[in-house]
Amino acid sequence: MNIARAYQAYQVNQVNTVSQEKLVTMLYDGALKFITQAINGIEERNLEKKNTNFIKAQKIIAELMGNLNRDVGEIADNLFLLYEFMYDKLVKANVKNDIEGAREVFDLLKDLRDTWVEASGKVQSHNYTTNQHILNFRAE
Repeated sequence: MNIARAYQAYQVNQVNTVSQEKLVTMLYDGALKFITQAINGIEERNLEKKNTNFIKAQKIIAELMGNLNRDVGEIADNLFLLYEFMYDKLVKANVKNDIEGAREVFDLLKDLRDTWVEASGKVQSHNYTTNQHILNFRAE
């Protein structure tokens, strides 16, 4: 087994064995990283880098949208609308090379990520359990 395959197997195993709370944090972290790289692509006039990274960030936001259980109430509905806004803003930032729009999404995602980490830390410190039906994530 070569090193690249071993690392890929490690990454797959890490995602499959991580808690739901940590998985959401990892998705936020990935989106933030890709938005930063897309902004760098705009600044460097590297269209491929910009486009590739905006699309990666959009896919992560689409994943977050698709795995939200909107049956749990108004908070989930509002979060979905916020994700939808961010997704659309990233599409426009990609088409128009809009650094400010991308930074706006970055700031929103950063706030969501920090809030998520704080909330999941409180849940864990109180020995609450996460209801699988709320997060609606499935290992595939």
